[in-house]
Amino acid sequence: MPTYTPPLRDMHFVMHEVLNVTEELKALPKYADLDVDTVNAVLEEAGKFATGVAFPLNISGDEEGCQLNTETHEVTTPKGFKEAYAQYVEGGWAALSCETEYGGQGLPFVLNQCLYEMLNSANQAWTMYPGLSHGAYEALHAHGTDEQKRLYLPKLTSGEWTGTMCLTESHCGTDLGLLRTKAEPVAGAPEGTYALTGNKIFISAGEHSMAANILHLVLGRLPDAPAGSKGISLFVVPKFKVNADGSLGERNPIFCGALEHKMGIHGNATAQINIDGAIGTLVGQPHKGLQAMFVMMNAARLGVGNQSLGLTEVAYQNALAYAKDRLQMRSLTGTKAKDKPADPIIVHPDVRRMLLTAKAYAEGGRALATFCAVLIDKELHHPDEKVRKDSADLVALLTPIVKAFLTDNGWEATTLCQQVYGGHGYIKEWGMEQFVRDARINMIYEGTNGIQALDLLGRKILGNNGASLKKFGKLVGALVQQEGVNEKMAEFINPLAGLADQMTKFTTELGFRGLQNPDEVGAASVDYLRVAGHLVFGYFFARMAQVALREVAAGNSDPFYLGKLQTARFYFAKLFPETASLMRTARAGSRTLMDTDAALV
Repeated sequence: MPTYTPPLRDMHFVMHEVLNVTEELKALPKYADLDVDTVNAVLEEAGKFATGVAFPLNISGDEEGCQLNTETHEVTTPKGFKEAYAQYVEGGWAALSCETEYGGQGLPFVLNQCLYEMLNSANQAWTMYPGLSHGAYEALHAHGTDEQKRLYLPKLTSGEWTGTMCLTESHCGTDLGLLRTKAEPVAGAPEGTYALTGNKIFISAGEHSMAANILHLVLGRLPDAPAGSKGISLFVVPKFKVNADGSLGERNPIFCGALEHKMGIHGNATAQINIDGAIGTLVGQPHKGLQAMFVMMNAARLGVGNQSLGLTEVAYQNALAYAKDRLQMRSLTGTKAKDKPADPIIVHPDVRRMLLTAKAYAEGGRALATFCAVLIDKELHHPDEKVRKDSADLVALLTPIVKAFLTDNGWEATTLCQQVYGGHGYIKEWGMEQFVRDARINMIYEGTNGIQALDLLGRKILGNNGASLKKFGKLVGALVQQEGVNEKMAEFINPLAGLADQMTKFTTELGFRGLQNPDEVGAASVDYLRVAGHLVFGYFFARMAQVALREVAAGNSDPFYLGKLQTARFYFAKLFPETASLMRTARAGSRTLMDTDAALV
C-alpha cells in the first residue's frame, strides 16, 4: 500500500526562502497583514486533510469507480467521496482563496495552489470534483452579470454547489469552432435566457450527488451566430434551476447519458452530457464565449499541471521508500549492507537516476507552480498597473509550460518510479500503476500538449514578437548578473546563461522559418516547449541552489540544503542537457514530417 507525506519542508523553502512570498504579497493591500505563521498553519492543516481524508479513498475509489443509474441519470461516486467532500466544505477549504464579499476567506491564490498540490498527491480523481469549481467561479467572477454573481458565486464559494466546463463534443475536441450545441431565446423569459440543446462528452465531474447543485458552463451557438470560433457563446446551465431567492427549483434537462470507461481517474465521473432544452443564461457578450471560457480553461490548464506535480511527488516518495528497503544484488563498488544477503537497490546508479529524475521534476515543478500562483495574485490585486500587466504577461507565457512540461514530466516520473519497483510496480496492490494511469490523462485534456506547444511558440512568443519571453529573460539576466562571478554558482549559472543566450537566436530562426512556411512552427513547437521548460526550470534550480549555498556558507548544517544542491547538480548534469538535442531536432524542419505521404499509406 502506498503512503504520502505532505512536502511541507520543501513548500516552506520555495515560498519563504526562494520566492519570499509573504514579502512579495505585502505590496498588495489585500494581503498586507499576511505572515509566515499564517501561511504555514494553513499548509499544515491542508496537509492533514489531504492525508487523513482524501488519501485513504484513492485506491478504493479507483477500484470501485462511479456508477450511473440509466433510468434516473444519477451518478453514485465511490464510497466515502461524498462524506469527504462534506468535510472539505465544512472545513472551509472551498472558500480558501475566494473573495470575502461572496463568503470566501480572501487568502492568496498561492495557498490554494499548495492545497491542491497535496490533494492531487492524495487523490486526483476526488480532487477534480471541487477543483473544477474554482474555474467556474473565476469565469463568472470575471464575466458574469451582477445577477449571476449574486445567485451563483456564494454557493460556489462555500462549496455547496460545484461547477463544470462543458466544451467538447464527439466530433470536435480542441477545434471548438466546430461545435453544434445550439441556444434558442426563451420567449417571455428575462433577457439573456436561452434553451440549450446538444451533446457534450468527456465532462469531468459532470454528474454526481456530492453537492446540491452543479453549474455547467456550456459553450453553444446563438441562432444568428457566425460560423467557426467567432460564433461561440457561453452559458451557465444549472443542474437544478435556481429561483430568484437562490433556492433550488425543478430539474433542468441537462443529464448524464453515459460514463466514459477510462484508463485512469476511475473515481471521477467523466460524463457524456445530453442537453435537451435546458434553461441557461448568457455569460458575457454574445459570440464572445471563448474569451469568457478561457478564464476557466487557463485556470484548468494550471490545475492540470498541478495534478501531475502532485502525482510526481507521491510516486517519488513511495519509490524512494521502496528503493531503500528492497534488497537485490550487491553494489558495483562492493558490499554496502554487510549484515544483509543483498544491498538495497538504492545503491545502484540507475535506480538513483530514476529517483533523482522524479525528485528534480517535482521540486522544479513546485517552484514554477508557486511562482505562477504568486503572479496571479499580483495580476489580480497589485496596486501598480504595470506590475499587474507584467504579471499577466508572464502567466500567459508560462501557462502552456506549466500544463505541458509538468504533465510530460509527470508521466515520465511516475513511469520511472513504477520501474524502480520492478515487477511489483506492475502489480495493483503497490499502488504505483494507478499513479501511472492517472497521470496519463493530464497530457491530453485541457488542450493536448501538442496544442499547448503550438500556443506557446505560435501565439505567446512569435505572436507578440517575443515580448513576453524577453520579460522572463530579464529575470534570468538579473540572476546571471548577480551570480555570474560567484565560482560556487558557476555550475548552475553557466548552463543557464548559455541557454538564455541561445534562446534568442533559436526563437528568431524559427520565427523566420514560420513566415515562409507555417508548418515549420508546428514541426518545431513540441521540442521548443521543452527547451523553454528547461530554461524556466534552470532558472528556478539556480535560485534554489543560490539559497542553499548561502545557508551552507552561513554554517547551517541542515542536510536539506545539501540535498537541494545535489538535486540541482543532478538536474543540470543529466536533465538540462536535453535542450541541445531538442534544438537540433526542432531545427530539422517540417520536411521530414510533411513530405511523408508514401510512408503514411
